[in-house]
Amino acid sequence: MSDRQDQDLENHDSSTFTSLRRYIFTDVDGERSTVPLCAYCFMTGFVDAVCFSAIFVWCAFQTGNTIQLALALARLFNGQHDYSFHLADQQALCSLITFIFGAFIGRIGDKMGCKTRAWLTLGTFIQTLFTMAAAIAIWKSGQASVSDARSNPAWSNTLSFVCVGFISASMGLQGIMGKRTNTQFTTTVVLTTTWCELMADPKLFEFRKLVISRDHKIMAIGSLFLGGFLGRALLDAVGSAGTLGVATGLRFIISIWWLFVPAKGPKQ
Repeated sequence: MSDRQDQDLENHDSSTFTSLRRYIFTDVDGERSTVPLCAYCFMTGFVDAVCFSAIFVWCAFQTGNTIQLALALARLFNGQHDYSFHLADQQALCSLITFIFGAFIGRIGDKMGCKTRAWLTLGTFIQTLFTMAAAIAIWKSGQASVSDARSNPAWSNTLSFVCVGFISASMGLQGIMGKRTNTQFTTTVVLTTTWCELMADPKLFEFRKLVISRDHKIMAIGSLFLGGFLGRALLDAVGSAGTLGVATGLRFIISIWWLFVPAKGPKQ
């Protein structure tokens, strides 16, 4: 092979690498990211069904956990001198702290570009690893999958806390990634605001045409509901570890999906 051919091949490789880098570091079009964002909402319901069924703690919805910890603190001043750290409060605190940790990891996206294919793929893959770790932890814990009463949670040992931590971290990371895409799906993990915005939408009853501000919120709510339904149904069939294993596979598919979301077009 001649020197000229070597140079042409080197230039071709360099051009290919440059094109690939430009492709993966291009911002996606938020309005055309409906499928992966719906999948995010689905995963919220799917994963939360596992956690809530076992310990009555929402790993994605931290409002309840925050209030629960406030109530635990208030017990110190009720005159009964109850200084015990109840198991439910420990689990709520574990979920809240690890959720914040996962959300903090999401700030990496600010360095890479929070809407780039590269970060959305990498961030979702990190969620996949967290979910896989949770599945392995609860499998090794040997604990049951469903609790029959709040006073008798199915998860109580150390490995179950590890599971709760990894699930919550994955949801925290998903939440900040969803928020950074700046779409009608908002965080993809908290739907109280979504419900309020849907009810306040001035075009709520315009049925003759598509309304993105309304329709995407409805899709988010429906996806989360479907995820919760299927997560609970699968939980009865294969248990917590198996359900989280399926969640791991679904998250991996979503991470690959981000690579094929169309880029944001130039401003008109």
